[in-house]
Parts: sequence; structure tokens; C-alpha cells
Amino acid sequence: MKFGKEFASQMVQEWQEAYMDYNHLKAILKDMLRSRPQNSSAPVASTPKGTLKRRVSLYKSFSGLAIRYRESPRNDEDEVILVHAEDREGSEEFYKTIFLKSAEGGAEQELMFFNKLDDEFNKVNVFYKKKVNDVIEEADDLSKQMNALIALRVKVDKVVRFRSSTSNETSTSASMEHHINDSRLGRSHLHMDVIQEIEMSNDTKLADESSSHVEQPNSKTSLRGFRPASLEILDHVKINVITPETPVSTVKGLVLSSNPDLSFSKKELRKVEEQMSIALKEFYHKLQLLKRYSFLNLLAFSKIMKKYDKVTGRNASKEYLKVVENSYFGSSDEVNKLMEKVESAFIKHFANGNRRKGMNTLRPTAKRERHRVTFLLGLLTGCSLALIVALMVLIQARNILKTNSADRVRYMDNIFPLYSLFGYIILHMLMYSANIYFWRRFKINYPFIFGFKQGTELGYREVFLLSSGLAVLALAAVLSNLDMEMNPRTKSFSEFTELVPLGLVAVLLLITFCPFNIIYKSSRFFLIQTALHCICAPLYKVNLLDNFFADQLTSQVQAFRSLEFYVCYYGWGNFKMRSNSCLKSDVYKTFYFIVAIIPFWIRSLQCLRRLLEDRDIMHGLNGLKHISTIVALAMRTSNELSRRRTIWTILAASSSGIAMIANTYWDIVMDWGLLRRNSRNPWLRDKLSVPRKSVYFVAMVLNVVLRLAWMQSVLGIRQTPFLHRTALTALVACLEILRRGIWNFFRLENEHLNNVGKYRAFKSVPLPFNYDDDEESRAR
Repeated sequence: MKFGKEFASQMVQEWQEAYMDYNHLKAILKDMLRSRPQNSSAPVASTPKGTLKRRVSLYKSFSGLAIRYRESPRNDEDEVILVHAEDREGSEEFYKTIFLKSAEGGAEQELMFFNKLDDEFNKVNVFYKKKVNDVIEEADDLSKQMNALIALRVKVDKVVRFRSSTSNETSTSASMEHHINDSRLGRSHLHMDVIQEIEMSNDTKLADESSSHVEQPNSKTSLRGFRPASLEILDHVKINVITPETPVSTVKGLVLSSNPDLSFSKKELRKVEEQMSIALKEFYHKLQLLKRYSFLNLLAFSKIMKKYDKVTGRNASKEYLKVVENSYFGSSDEVNKLMEKVESAFIKHFANGNRRKGMNTLRPTAKRERHRVTFLLGLLTGCSLALIVALMVLIQARNILKTNSADRVRYMDNIFPLYSLFGYIILHMLMYSANIYFWRRFKINYPFIFGFKQGTELGYREVFLLSSGLAVLALAAVLSNLDMEMNPRTKSFSEFTELVPLGLVAVLLLITFCPFNIIYKSSRFFLIQTALHCICAPLYKVNLLDNFFADQLTSQVQAFRSLEFYVCYYGWGNFKMRSNSCLKSDVYKTFYFIVAIIPFWIRSLQCLRRLLEDRDIMHGLNGLKHISTIVALAMRTSNELSRRRTIWTILAASSSGIAMIANTYWDIVMDWGLLRRNSRNPWLRDKLSVPRKSVYFVAMVLNVVLRLAWMQSVLGIRQTPFLHRTALTALVACLEILRRGIWNFFRLENEHLNNVGKYRAFKSVPLPFNYDDDEESRAR
């Protein structure tokens, strides 16, 4: 792979604008190379050698470069560039290159190259310095947090011992003093080893360059002058433990006032330790990204300067790269020191001194592509295609679905809705698999946006494998159902034949809730947890993943109605005779309303929760949009079930039209960020991930057209000569799932580009303690 592609693939995508513009500089060199033959006959610089020597020497004597590079004398005639630093606004140092061969023919492009190179160099240097200063400040905060955690550990141990045995209080305190004074005995039950962590003390901050290495606990210097963390720290901090929100905790928070004081319980200590562990892991991840940023840019400058030397035949790379290496981002060692200290602290405090365990937690291994996944994917895809062909042949050969036949009507009214449930799920999984593929192709950081743990997210192959496996099960069930029904030897097992769809649902539920570590357990349980958050929408804190998942549910209204039909068909219907009276039941009709409304009601409650938390009016408008959809669904459902069609048709048409316009506008303008008239890309937006602009216009048109398919029942299109009513309903539901798949890509693309614009590559992790001075500074 060429370096340009490797460079782009290794970037932190949210920082891509802060990297060196390697492609632009390479393009300048290509233009220089193409124009070189035309300038090969140009006369040599007319400036006399003596004048050039005198100009260079005078410049060096006044710029201070002679002092800076005195240790490497060289011939002035061989010099191509001179790089010097200029102090501009504040304390920032900007580098400027003077091209000494500007009098030669065709030097304009070289001047343009070095001007662009200086701009990129200064951009990278300033960005890196700003980010390093940010992590140094964060390291100071983490140092204070670790001091409070150490003191809390000691205090909790005191309280626990006092509660367990009041009579042994004196011996306990004596034992504590003994362990503080002599840490080499190794018999401490108070976690005193954590107190002896020099790098996390108040006197030695994480960013202090003077404490470059962690001292060994058995050395003499480690105990000389050592002061354990004072328990007085706890008098100046308040607990800030963010407990995982549950419906019960949310209700308690509304009814009862929160108590920020420390209770010194083991439960509280565990929560604090869990938060600190997460904060240190996220902080270490930041340091890793900064280190990678510095390394990649250093490598890019080296590559581009070598290309310049190759194209021009000059020797300028050594001079320029020396300045790059001596710059802040090339010579700063703060990130490496911070990484060493975080590793040492994490291993000692949170891995019980087990270095392998601690490093595996801090540096999770990258997910490997497995050949068996590819093999099984091909196998199951081939099996599903073969089953589709076999099903079509069976239907055609035996004329199972004859037009207007009684068997056809009974099958479409009773069996087809049961199996269509799996079709909706499989199609949605296929669309999600395609979304993942295109997100990766266009470098959209979907694991970070969704909050997936590194290395645990499913790739498009895994999702496609799961959808293919489910397709094989569903198609095999349909084929076996038809075969048993038409085969005279198995026709007597009619009851068992009708139970095949129910058995398939049971298998799917067993796989989903299986507690064993098979079939991507972590992803399955993550999905269940997200679904639970959506069901209890107003009682859980809402994030983007919850919103995204609830949006998927709004496109699966027909799947929820199929589940309702399962309950009615097998609970109250005569499934042995393949008949049901669901549409005649008032209870079924009532739940037919409720089931369709539930996903949109969840989204409106999520918007309400975010409106109360963020105080952003846009969340309120988004909630009103979903309420308009609820009204439209209610009117449409009433129109389908009511015999008085005129009034309900008018209400359904008007409410559906309003909801369609509102939803379409919100999709394109708010969720996708398009239709910006004054943007760099007219009627799109300033930044685009997909190079072809036509893709965005096609997606907008498709979104509008597929939204119009939602109006088919209002327009009275309920059945066609070649499609049964249930088949037409399933087709419209599939079109909505396709629209949702298109929406998914552009929604996450817009979110990713917002992160890129704000250089937001990390998650904000709440810290467990609040210091009194921090609260006073906030109040000011």
C-alpha cells in the first residue's frame, strides 16, 4: 500500500483536518515534476556566487541561525533552505522557510511548496501542543482524584473494621501505622501499596518532568521523604458517583434529595474505583491517539521531503527534518511520560500488580478477521439462495398460490403474516450490514459514535452472517411447512405443521437471550440493554445510541403487528383449522392501535427527557414531529378498520400529509444536515464524506419517494391483481426498512462530521470526586 493511503487509513478521523495535507503537497511535487522538462533549459541563476554567499552569511548573522546550527558547518553553496522560528501572537512559535534558490528558473513552484509545507508544519505543531496541554491539565485532575481515592480506601477500611469489631479499634489503628511505616512486609489488608504510588501523590503531578520514572517500592529513596495521602483530603471533596440510571434510581432522584457526602461504604468505594478505572482507560486512549498523531505526521514530513529531494535533485530534507525533529511535536516527551505513569498506576491500583492483565485492559487487542466467518457466510448465503429457488419451484410446480383460490386466501391471511416477521428482521439486518460496510469505506467512526467497546463491535461480515443464518432457518421453515402440507404422508400432522412458525420464534428468542458465550454474547446483551433503555425511555438517560435504536423501531411497526398476530392466532385463533377472527375482535383492534404507536411514543418520551436535561428547544420540536406521526398513524389505522370511510379518509390523508412533510424536512435538514444553500457544496453541506455529490441528491429524492409509499393505505390502494392485501402491506413495510437503511448512513455521516469539526475524538468521562475549590471556581 502506498504511504498516502496508509497515512489516510491510520488517521484519527475526527482530527483529519489537523493532519499534514500530504496529498496537496504531493500534488505540488507532481506539477513540479511535469513542468521540469520545460524549465530544464532555463538559465542558471544570474546572481553572482559572491553576492549569494554574502547574502546568506549576512542573513545568518542577524537571524541567530549561526548559533543554532554552529555544530554542523557546511558549504553555503550547497544550502537550499533556511528555516527559522518567529514568535507571533502569545507564546506560539511559527516556523518560516527561506528558499535560497529563488533566483533560479522555475523556482515559483518550489516557493509555493515550502510555503504550504510551513503552513502544515505550524498547523500540526500548534494543534499537538494544544492537545498536550489539555492532557497535562487532565492529568493534574486525575492526580487529585487518585489522592482522594487512596484516602477513601484507607477510610473505608477503618470504618469497616470499626463496624465489625469495636473492641479492636486500637489494634487496627496500630496495624495501620505499622503498615504505613514499613511497606515491605507485604501483610497489609488496607491497600497501603496504593498509597506508596509516588507518581499519583499531590506533591508529584503526572505532568511534572522531574519525576520521569516511578521509583521501586523497595528502594531507599522511595520511602525517604514519603508522605502518605492524608485523610484530610476527604474533608474537601464531595462524592460525584454517577450510578447507572435505572427507573428506580430516577424516581428516587426525583423524590429524594441527593446526598453528595461520603458514606465510606464498600459499595461506594467500588463505584468510585469503577469510575476511576474508566477515566484512566479513556485518558490512556487519548495519550495513544496523541502519540500516533505525532508519529504519523513525523513520518509524513520525512516522506514528503524525500520526495522533494528526489524530484528536484536537491538536498533540503536534512535541514528541514532537523527543525521538525527539534520542534515541540517532534521532541516533546510529555505524552510518553504520562503513558508510563498511567500504566504504572493502573497496574498497581486496578490490576493487583499484574502487568499483563493491566496492559491487556489498557491496550485491548484489535479484532482479527476470521476465515471461518467468511466461510460460513458464503455457505449460509449459498444455502439461502438455494432455498429461495427451491421455494419458487415448489410454488410454481404445485400451483399452491392459485389466483382467487381458497387455499391461497387462507395461506395469505394466516400463514404469510407469521413468516413475514422474519423477512422484516432479515432485511433490516442486511441494511445494517450494508451501513457498516459503507461507514467503514468512507471512514465514519461508528464504534465511537455508538459507544461500542474497542474490539467488540460487529463488522459487516458478522451481521451479514447472522442475517444469512436467520434466512436459512426461516426459508427452511417455510419450505418444510409447505412440503408437509402438500405431502399426503405428513398431511395428517396438520397441527404440527401450523406450529412451525411459532417454533421458529421460540428458537430466535432462545438464541437472543441465551446466557452462554455463543453467537456474539456481548453484542446480544448490549442489544437487550439498549432495548430496555428504550422501553423505559423517560427513566433512563438518553444518548445517541438510544435515539438511533428507537428510530429503527419506528420502521418496524409492521413487525410489531406481526407479533400481535402471533398472540392472537395461537392464543385465540383456531390455528388447527388455519382460521382466525382477529380483525373482528375489539381487543385486537385496540392493540393494533397501541402496537403501532409504541415506537413513536418512545421517541417522543426520549425527546422530552433530553428537552428537560439539555434545555434545547430542538428536542421539543423533534418530539412534536413524532407526536404528529402518532396522530397520523391513529387516523390511518382508524381508516383501515372503520366502515365509514369518508371522514376517516379525510382525517387520515390530512394528518399523514402533515406528518410526511414534517418527517421529510427533519430527515434531510436536521438529521442529514443537507439543503444548506450557502455551503461550499450548494444545497448540500460544507463537508461531504462521499465524493460524488449526486449520491446525496439521489438519497433525498429516494427519501421523499419512499415516504410517499407510506400513503398507500390512505389513497385506497389495498390490493392489486397480482398482490394480496397482506403481501402489499409487507411490501410497503419493506420499503420503509430500505428508507431507514439509507437514513442510517447519512445520519451517522452527519454526526461524524460534526465530531470532526469539533475535533471530538474522546468520550467525556465523569470523575468521582468534586473538590471544594473546583466548585468555588465554577460558582465564580
